[in-house]
Amino acid sequence: MINLQVSEKLPSFLVPFFTLSYPTTPPAHPDSFYDSLYYATGILDACVIVSCIAVMAVLRDVTRIYLAEPFAKWKLTRDWERSQREKIKVNGVPQGFVDGSSVPNGIASHKDGEHAPLTMSKRDVRRIHRSILRFGEQSWSFIYYTANFTFGVYVHRNLPTRVLHPSDLWLDYPHVPLAGTVKFYYLTQIAFYIHQVFILNAEARRKDYVRTMVHHIITITLMVASYAYNFTRSGCVTMVLMDCSDVFIALVKILRYLALYTLCDVLFVVLLVSWFITRHVLFIIVIKSASVDSLHLVSEMWAPERGNYFSPFMHKTFSILLVLVEVLQVIWFRMLCRIAYRVVIGQGASDDRSEEEDG
Repeated sequence: MINLQVSEKLPSFLVPFFTLSYPTTPPAHPDSFYDSLYYATGILDACVIVSCIAVMAVLRDVTRIYLAEPFAKWKLTRDWERSQREKIKVNGVPQGFVDGSSVPNGIASHKDGEHAPLTMSKRDVRRIHRSILRFGEQSWSFIYYTANFTFGVYVHRNLPTRVLHPSDLWLDYPHVPLAGTVKFYYLTQIAFYIHQVFILNAEARRKDYVRTMVHHIITITLMVASYAYNFTRSGCVTMVLMDCSDVFIALVKILRYLALYTLCDVLFVVLLVSWFITRHVLFIIVIKSASVDSLHLVSEMWAPERGNYFSPFMHKTFSILLVLVEVLQVIWFRMLCRIAYRVVIGQGASDDRSEEEDG
């Protein structure tokens, strides 16, 4: 975010959109980010979320339109031309015809087919165009998830928390105020999932639209509530675990849309393993910690004046929402296992969650 000197030059109403709000005195004995500025939380933090959504929208379009889609168009068109010329060499005729004509694509007179003009069928045009668009979308997802997973690992390594010892998530609750790094990480994650809701409705409707929308809404609810009620250490661990396999999901789809099927199948195995470990082993440990450990480790109930919002109602609500997320992930893991079965029998990996027209 913008430093203090620059923020002083901005109109006062713009400052919350470009700086972290609610700076406060650091704790007397911080247990992490010792040299960081510290902040409280409040409604003005929504301004940073709005700014992050706007930046993400611009970066996504720049990445998609000017980098990813031109590359995918060049790669897929070149591969299609090579495959057609190989077929011409073998069969002496191309695969398709020009505009439904009975005359081959104007290349029958070229013996080797090396310099013969090629005309792409409407079906191939649609297929390649769809792959180009999807490649662009997943390229942005891969870039974001990789960057934020790296950022999340940095945050996690600097917090006194360990996934396999989840009691750390609740010791000395509430963990206030927040280090600037943690606060910015949390706000960018909330912004990303809100942005994803907009994107989900803008893209072609997918087969699992309802499940994905429910997942995003629950995720945003958990993020916002955990931020407001100071359950941020549990939230930081959860976000890192989710982002890990999301990196591989985007990468597998990228390889599929580029028709790199062998490499796609290999990375799909990595995805399957990472998904199971992070979302069905480590995440369940986090759920158990939030549902069971927190009751024993949080010594005081509901003291808002000290930033403590832990109560039986909040405990049950968060536990239920976390379990719902896990249920959705079990459904998706079942779909991934079906895809894995197709890989084993030689059909290759395909995305059961793709839009209807992918078939």
